[in-house]
Amino acid sequence: MTQRISKYQRFKMKNPIIQFFKFIYLSLKIMIIVAGGHGGTRKVN
Repeated sequence: MTQRISKYQRFKMKNPIIQFFKFIYLSLKIMIIVAGGHGGTRKVN
């Protein structure tokens, strides 16, 4: 059980594609929260 989980975790950690999508997803969430929640006064083109 633990062996299988650790192997899967290692695969997730080493896979750059998964890391990349996770990073994009997190940054998108942050941008949506910042843009929608605070309604920034500064406009960026």
